[in-house]
Amino acid sequence: WSPTWKPVCRNLENFQVRYGTGYSIYNSKFNNISSELACFVPPGEPLEIWRLKLKNESSEFKELSIFSYFEWCLGNGEDMHREFQKTFIGTKYDKENNIFYAAKRKLPVPDFISSGLAEEPTSAFHSVNIPVDSYEGDKTNFIGRYRGVENPIAVENNKLTNTAGDWFDSIASLKASIELEPGEEKVVIFTLGSAEDRAFSKKLVKKYADLSNVNSALEKTKSFWEKLLDGLIVDTSDSAFNFMTNLWLKYQAISGRIWGRTGYYQCSGAYGFRDQLQDSLIFLPIQPELTKKQILLHAGNQFIDGRVYHWFHRVTKLGSKTNITDDLLWMVFVAIEYVKETGDYSIFKEKVKFVDAEPDTFYIHCVKAIDLVLSRFSPRGLPLIGEGDWNDGMSGVGLKWKGESIWLGHFLYGVLNGFVKICNYLNDDKRKKIYENRAKKLKESINKYAWDGKWYIRATKDNGEPLGAKNSKVANIFLNAQTWGVIHGTSTKKRAIESMNAVEEKLFKDNGPLLFYPGFTQPDKTVGYLSRYAPGIRENGGVYTHAAVWTVIAECILKRADKAFQVYSKICPIKRSMLNPDEYMGEPYVTAGNSDGPQSAYYKRGAWTWYSGSGAWLYKVSHEWILGVRPTWEGLIIDPCIPKEWKGFKMERNYKGAKYIIEVKNPSNATHGVKNISVNGKKLDGNIIQPSKKNTEYRVEVILGN
Repeated sequence: WSPTWKPVCRNLENFQVRYGTGYSIYNSKFNNISSELACFVPPGEPLEIWRLKLKNESSEFKELSIFSYFEWCLGNGEDMHREFQKTFIGTKYDKENNIFYAAKRKLPVPDFISSGLAEEPTSAFHSVNIPVDSYEGDKTNFIGRYRGVENPIAVENNKLTNTAGDWFDSIASLKASIELEPGEEKVVIFTLGSAEDRAFSKKLVKKYADLSNVNSALEKTKSFWEKLLDGLIVDTSDSAFNFMTNLWLKYQAISGRIWGRTGYYQCSGAYGFRDQLQDSLIFLPIQPELTKKQILLHAGNQFIDGRVYHWFHRVTKLGSKTNITDDLLWMVFVAIEYVKETGDYSIFKEKVKFVDAEPDTFYIHCVKAIDLVLSRFSPRGLPLIGEGDWNDGMSGVGLKWKGESIWLGHFLYGVLNGFVKICNYLNDDKRKKIYENRAKKLKESINKYAWDGKWYIRATKDNGEPLGAKNSKVANIFLNAQTWGVIHGTSTKKRAIESMNAVEEKLFKDNGPLLFYPGFTQPDKTVGYLSRYAPGIRENGGVYTHAAVWTVIAECILKRADKAFQVYSKICPIKRSMLNPDEYMGEPYVTAGNSDGPQSAYYKRGAWTWYSGSGAWLYKVSHEWILGVRPTWEGLIIDPCIPKEWKGFKMERNYKGAKYIIEVKNPSNATHGVKNISVNGKKLDGNIIQPSKKNTEYRVEVILGN
């Protein structure tokens, strides 16, 4: 049997999994043997630890055989040429030090054969802290013919063949034995790590063969994450809201998206240019210097003409240079958010190398990005969509460089207005005037050509046909074209309300707002690959959580608190899972990338969990828009938009080096509006707190009311 349910899949007497920030613990019981398996990665160490506690709860003596098992990858987990890649892996067992080694022989391989990740450091090791009876490096020997991991021949025969070398489908399995008296408990420690220096590997194995070091490392892991995540803490009457905002949204974005860049549904390890930039927004109120680091990393993957890699790998320098038209603007967007949070304009003086040219200031990198987008305009004054904008699946709309993107227009309008502030600060009056003028004309063009009576169209195809028009039989209203008109102020107040009313009427479903509706039922090459999804799946008429989160911002801007929190509740994984876990199917502690729409046979099913950009955005939306405490150019604004049932909330937040302890009271059941604010007992005029002294604590009291 297994201490986890898989891979053997026996009916355990009980089974429980507990996930924490930085660790997972599996508790189970079988045949009167209870087990606890704790898995974690110590901060700053290149290895994973498996601490296995086994206790004999019977009155009989027990003798147990313990087998570890995994397949060596030593490269890209999604590499399509696994059968090719495995031929370069060799293994060796070091009996003296009780370590099983594996390494991939390095040699440049053409890109059309390999992902290129084989050229990263790829030496690894596996060990256990008790004597090894035998070991195995060949998958066939371990599994056996016509079998699987649920019934391997090696475990059935209770022996391994002591095989290692260069000629196999390489695995690692170590067999050890323990004896347990009635009531006795023992702990066995396995390690799995990566290190090129075998002397360093031996040092790590020796260190973590000691249980006290393992226990200490687990506590350090917990405290590492606690310290990292406690820069912003909220306390509301909604426990699910607190749980997601204080822990899991931050943990998902940082561990899965920024550092691991992997998840159950995708494990490429690449940096998405737009993706990890948006994810890095998570650091702003807790460690903004990490956002800055991410911004400059992405600037180094920009070309001198302003184009950028759509995705890239840092070590191998591989990347995909595309004509997707929004990627480059996210660098500017996130930089603007960074400056509003920190006031650190010095980032624009940082020198960063282009992929194909010598270093220049980050300011010039931003200018190159903006100017390239401004050069790609239609005769009507609207930005061209190219190979896709935010939605990669709209890959066929503008391949001839004639199709227009209305969403990109909304987005660009806000970026231009934000960057004008940067130009002004840096005394670049010429560029400031150019961008102000282009923003003004862009807003006019959007409202002249893209308004369809009750909402904005999403785009036009190369042939001029609109996407997201009221007369369309399919995909006649798109979410992003409405929300971003409100978010960046491209819409007039009247049109903002009309378009969001249309969103509520046509796109709001039980599981949140759909990306568009109805979905395509036939592939359409003039639209792109999203039309190849089954209707109701992912971007084709499903709830795409990343976009759904932006709906909350739009509703908060319109001060429609009930609708904002309704959308939040429909996409909050805890609320979704607790309502009907068998219907939702996703984990209750991380956001799903998407949830099936009503055209799907699995309506409301969550998917693409962990690896979704919605985690960082839902976090940002929660504290900046629902709780309404957010940085602006003028200072920290207090502008809540909360359910009227809430009697208030508390927040602890860092801002420009100072700590703010904020208590909001709601005696009149208001949803928005601030009656009174005091800072350290002194009444504040308005609702914006000016930046104060660093390393100082401020107590802020807020009374809501209209």
